[in-house]
Amino acid sequence: MTVQEMARRITKLEEAVAELSPATPRNGAWYVARAGQFKNDPVYDEIVKRGQAYRRSLRPKLRGKTR
Repeated sequence: MTVQEMARRITKLEEAVAELSPATPRNGAWYVARAGQFKNDPVYDEIVKRGQAYRRSLRPKLRGKTR
């Protein structure tokens, strides 16, 4: 395999990998690119609600005090 053939192969592989990878801003702020992805999604809202309830259940109970 010549160097030119190898370079073409590497270029094709890089293009294929770029298509597989989700777009992420170069500054590393992946959460900015994903913000709003599940807006108005009732299933996601339910997931959040159940996650919050689970985390609340892990908190120690306070005796004689109400929250």
